[in-house]
This record gives sequence, structure tokens and C-alpha cells, in this order.
Amino acid sequence: MSDFPFFYIDSVNVDSVQLDESNSRHIVQVLRMTEGETINLTDGKGNLVTATITKADKKKCIASITGREKIPLPERKISICISLLKNSNRFEWFLEKATEIGISEVIPLICKRTEKQNFRMDRMQQILISALIQSRQCWLPILHEPVKFSSFLDGAERVNAYQQKFIAHCVPEEKRNLSDLLNSNLASQIILIGPEGDFTPDEIEKARQHHFIPVALGETRLRSESAGIVAAALMKLG
Repeated sequence: MSDFPFFYIDSVNVDSVQLDESNSRHIVQVLRMTEGETINLTDGKGNLVTATITKADKKKCIASITGREKIPLPERKISICISLLKNSNRFEWFLEKATEIGISEVIPLICKRTEKQNFRMDRMQQILISALIQSRQCWLPILHEPVKFSSFLDGAERVNAYQQKFIAHCVPEEKRNLSDLLNSNLASQIILIGPEGDFTPDEIEKARQHHFIPVALGETRLRSESAGIVAAALMKLG
């Protein structure tokens, strides 16, 4: 990937693109770019294009597509199933960092001890896009609508599609380290991360019945959002 400034657009299936006001202002006023200079554009679906600025307008910057490339989908699907959190900022921080790490999918959970259940998909999606641009990636993680813990596990076809399934919780029991169990040769992995008050014993047992393996993420007790980031990093590198 060339080191040109990087931007997101909804579709790259055009010959010429007019960028929105936010991107246009950044290109013209912040980066001081002018006609004839080159930018990178992605739609978050693996498509990467280069484009030449033909109109450097701070409100309606226009660029002409000059090259196209398809970036392969990562070989492993890494999914984080994490409870919504009482502090929305902490959940948003998780989304940002998990996207930068390069995970494939985020499934927000509503567990028995989940304290906050409102969820603004438009805002969360924008956080993913900003993190995608920051990390210069071309595959935007799939963000699902929140789902009840029991409903997610009862979706047998969906759950059984993952080749490795883990649950991280704080209840004392014999657990192996996640890093010791990860198999990078498998195509899909998922981990469940609970709310501030952790999963209930019933939820843990139900996860075990669906063949989720209890794991530890280290020697210390982590906040939910920190656990999600540690799990994402281990799974991406493992």
C-alpha cells in the first residue's frame, strides 16, 4: 500500500468521487493538498483505490480514480463477543483499539449483569471507520446489533461455525491461558467477554454446554474493555 493519505468512502465503484465536507476540509485545510496530488480510498470491504485530486475544494473535494486493488480478506476470522458496559466511553475505546488491532467482528452482548443497554449504531460505526483510517486497513470489522447472551448461544448454526470458542471469566476454576490454546491454522475463533460484574454461573455453564472453553487472559484481573483488548491482541498474534 502506498503511503498516500488514507480516507474512507461508502463506495469505490465509480470513476470520480466527491468527498464529504469533513474529509474535504481535512484534505484541503489540514493536509494542504492541491489538484494533482494523490490519495488512497477504501470502502472497508477490501477495496483500495488511488485517486488524483481534480478539485481541491474544502467543502466538495473531487478526486478521479486512477488505480484499483483488492486486498485479500484476512485468513482467520477473529470475533469478540463482549458485553455492553455501563460507561459508554469504555466500550467505544474497546471498539477503537480492537479495530486497530485488526479483528473481524464485534458482537455486543446483553448479559444478566449488563447495566447499560442503549446502543447507538451510527456512532459506534463511525468509531470503527475512524480507527480503520488510523490503522490504514481495508477491511472494516462487522459490528452487530446487541444480542442477549442466551439468544446468541441458542443460535446453534451461528455459534457452531467457529472452530475455536473461548469464554473469559473471573470465577475461580481451573483455566488454561488463552495464548496456550490458540491454533493459528484454524479459520475462525471467538471469545466471550462479560460485563463489569462478570458472567453469572448459569451463563458460564451454558457457554460450556456449547463447547466454549474457559480461559485466563493473564495473572491480573482486568476491566471488561481491557480483557477484550488483551484477547483481541492474543488472538490476532496467536
